[in-house]
Amino acid sequence: MQYEATSLVWRASSYSSGNGQCVEVTTVGGTVPVRDSKVTSGPVLVFGVDTWSAFVTGVREGGHGAAS
Repeated sequence: MQYEATSLVWRASSYSSGNGQCVEVTTVGGTVPVRDSKVTSGPVLVFGVDTWSAFVTGVREGGHGAAS
């Protein structure tokens, strides 16, 4: 599936310092496309909503190598 960057509203984490060193996400139907904020025209990884939610929950709970 191809995602045209100009047609989507991408957002970075509220914890991002705004220096372009983060990922950006958006939602399209039942998917969560994720891209590198430094290379907005680069590749996009696409996750299912449930998979992305489980990842975010794991990070919030200190899993997935997150700093505590």
